[in-house]
Amino acid sequence: MRDLKTLIDVFDDIERHGLPNAMSFRAGSHWEALSAKDVYQRVMNTARAMQGWGFSKGDRVAILSENRPEWAISDFACMMLGIVDVPIYGTLLPDQIAYALNDSDCRAIFLSNREQLEKVLSVKERTKLEKIILMDQAQDSRAISMMNLMLAAPYAKHPDLEAIGHSIQPEDLATIIYTSGTTGNSKGVMLTHGNVTSNLTGTEKSFQWKHAGNYVSFLPLCHITARHVDYVMFAEGVPISYCGSFDLLSQVLQEVRPTNFVSVPRVYEKIRQETERRSGTGIKKKVFDWAMRTGRAQREQILRGEVPSSLSWKLADKILFSKIKAGIGGRAQNCISGGAPLGYDLAAWFADVGIRIFEGYGLTETSPVISINTRFHYRIGSVGRPVSNVECRTAEDGELLVRGPSVFQGYWHMPEETEKAFVDGWFRTGDIARIDEDGFIFITDRKKDLIKTSGGKFIAPQPIEGQLKTNVLVAHAAIIGDKRRFACVIIAPNFPLLEDWARENGVVFQSRQQLIDTPQVRALYEGILSKVNEKLARFEQLKRVILVPDEFAVATGELTPSLKLKRRVIEAKYAHLIDAVYAAPEHAAD
Repeated sequence: MRDLKTLIDVFDDIERHGLPNAMSFRAGSHWEALSAKDVYQRVMNTARAMQGWGFSKGDRVAILSENRPEWAISDFACMMLGIVDVPIYGTLLPDQIAYALNDSDCRAIFLSNREQLEKVLSVKERTKLEKIILMDQAQDSRAISMMNLMLAAPYAKHPDLEAIGHSIQPEDLATIIYTSGTTGNSKGVMLTHGNVTSNLTGTEKSFQWKHAGNYVSFLPLCHITARHVDYVMFAEGVPISYCGSFDLLSQVLQEVRPTNFVSVPRVYEKIRQETERRSGTGIKKKVFDWAMRTGRAQREQILRGEVPSSLSWKLADKILFSKIKAGIGGRAQNCISGGAPLGYDLAAWFADVGIRIFEGYGLTETSPVISINTRFHYRIGSVGRPVSNVECRTAEDGELLVRGPSVFQGYWHMPEETEKAFVDGWFRTGDIARIDEDGFIFITDRKKDLIKTSGGKFIAPQPIEGQLKTNVLVAHAAIIGDKRRFACVIIAPNFPLLEDWARENGVVFQSRQQLIDTPQVRALYEGILSKVNEKLARFEQLKRVILVPDEFAVATGELTPSLKLKRRVIEAKYAHLIDAVYAAPEHAAD
């Protein structure tokens, strides 16, 4: 990667590489590709249209869409004019969309489909929107067709627009990203061109991205992690195939067979759960258990980046491991996890099946990557060493502090919040961490998520929740106990697997609520709790399990778009169940 100063340099790299399939997308039952020239034409024509509307440097324009080529085209068209783009999560409700549009004073919005159009139109009168651009080709008189904008003129060079783009400076604002927030507070993070490109430079050397490579872009592009990876791919000349729906991900991975796979822990958890579900019973289960024991014996080799040579491992690979790898296309060389803690147990399980997951760590405010494990510097359970141009240290209370060129400029229209985010020039991450003697960072938990019991003991919930989720019957776990006399846990079961278990064990039920109320199911999850409690200090042990008949999801509010728990939402939603647990006599919890 050459020295990048602004995101216009990334756009220039697309043209410089000249790929015939710079961007690919699914059109019905087949794939279509956009060449580097196609991308240039569409970006420049879109920028020209915005210029004609009187839009210029410093204006704000929103993007509300799933992953697709038009997302990146809208992004680069804004950058070309020095416009600040404001990505908005597609799962947000109309009032939440209105907040972001109003707070950032957006003049226009690019949106993907009629569903998003209806949401925006329902709040348009409360915003300053002048233009609404629709990405889908469906004609709608209430919006401007993006296809018409992109194809308004044939391919030709635009030296005047390029000159505007190349006049952009590293210190110029590139984007305002509203954090999804696990507490419900949404703040606009201001990132400059220099913030983002310095982070690209810091992470680019970590992996061999281009080696006969390709990439599936499926993590929401409204999140800086997904954009960061896409920018790296563009800069490195790696073709990108877009997947706009998690429901299609499995199929897309089989069709594209990516060499680079970047995901959040929840996707890796689902791969493990599905694998263990399919292990079945009888002989099939015995073969599965043998293969996993074989892999576990070779774990250290895998973690060193070696391929075991024993005949037993080769047989286990043929019988089981290769099939798991085939689930993500079968060619992935770089498997990366970020956005939330991966957990030691999950990382170890994947190592046992021959997949070394490179866990990284970062925040929107740091553009985002702070640290990452690499092929040459790897330690399981850690989030790696800091990238080359980022400094890290811990405060007296263990909070990780960061500084470097990728640290954000502040929160939009929130000077007091910005001031609180820094101490002596160091950004306060809000995460409790330790840094070992070799510089590897280990994240304990979010500072604000630490549970302090009424007895004064601190419990870090995320590692314990991670241990619970290693059981395939646990979809989500949320530990409760702040200012309480003991800790308990809310569990959202993995209902497809639980229902299979119930049928196999003769448990009769008519609904999910009825299922989780049965004595057999209660005993099952109490047993899961007991096994985890064996590894915990007495004050950390979970005294009660609260089973709920729901699946946690972004749409229903329990998860952020990056699939982290919204603890306050969960506690409020199940307050009556929580209160009942703590209202019980104390001996009932012992």
